[in-house]
Amino acid sequence: MDLTDRISELTVSAYTVPTDLPESDGTLGWNSTTMVLVKIECSGQSGLGYTYGDSCIASFIFRILRPFVLNQSPYAINGIFDKMLTAIRNEGECGLAYMAVSAVDVALWDLKAKLLGLPLCELLGQTKQGAKVYGSGGFTSYTNEQLHKQLSGWAEQGFSAFKIKIGRQPDKDPERIGVARKAISADGALFIDANGTFHAKQALQLLDKVSESDISWFEEPVSSDDLQGMAFVREGSSANVRVAAGEYGYNSGYFKTMLQARAVDVLQADATRCGGITGFLKAAALSEAFHIPFSFHCAPALHLHPALCVSGFEIGEYFHDHARIEHMFFDGASPPVGGYLKPDLSRPGLGLNFKYQDAEPFRIS
Repeated sequence: MDLTDRISELTVSAYTVPTDLPESDGTLGWNSTTMVLVKIECSGQSGLGYTYGDSCIASFIFRILRPFVLNQSPYAINGIFDKMLTAIRNEGECGLAYMAVSAVDVALWDLKAKLLGLPLCELLGQTKQGAKVYGSGGFTSYTNEQLHKQLSGWAEQGFSAFKIKIGRQPDKDPERIGVARKAISADGALFIDANGTFHAKQALQLLDKVSESDISWFEEPVSSDDLQGMAFVREGSSANVRVAAGEYGYNSGYFKTMLQARAVDVLQADATRCGGITGFLKAAALSEAFHIPFSFHCAPALHLHPALCVSGFEIGEYFHDHARIEHMFFDGASPPVGGYLKPDLSRPGLGLNFKYQDAEPFRIS
């Protein structure tokens, strides 16, 4: 470790990958996913970070955030983080601006760990050997046959928890939920995600209709901005159903407000949106303070190391789109084994090396 080290370069690029099948949830449909990748260099090492969002984030990072990162100490991440928040003040501490900060922050933590020759989880203080994950997909655009194939495939790989999207055609949800239950057997944990489609009473009515399917997790039954509605669903559902949300949280104030409203049984956070590793750990600390289990949203390769260092972490999302892209683009992305992700502790930082040649056909920026 050399305290005179200074960051010499920050580069950013964007890659758009078509989905393998058309995808939709209760409120949105899409046919591609874009990764914005940040690379930060210092003293012969480079750190990688990324977010999933519009390619305009790449330009924002280069124009607005890069000047606040260059020539800074790679060990003073909190100071750089504060400088970036100052830089985005007029854009608002949320949305695309915060996603840009998130990607840079992840790259900074990856770089620091590599400079120290440590896996990131060891630098942060590992408390768990592996991160339990749930298979996540089951898009509303899937046929029943495609839905069954995806979930049964995860079951064969050893997953014990599974999530499907609902709400696009509410009248078909009970049938789709029944298909999912048959695909994963009676002892699998079945999660549903409405992406804010319903009003509170509609969400409770759906739970009544599918009570025999033994739902154990209802994600965003109403808009995550409707904290009173979410609390209403939480209080009105059975003890076996846990309400989860938080993926659209950007800063600590949002997470604190959600927890104070007693809106969730499980708090989710997404390091590609909520301020990178720095913001993710702040959200985890709030969750612990309110005695609420913690979960990560999407981007499994990015979340593995920090999740292992959170005492209240319970389960994370092995999201079909992101897992597919991360295995395409990164050498070192850990495959799930028996429903768990485990890090390769022989690799420093996040343990990821970007395969630029493989990704080049998808590069857009």
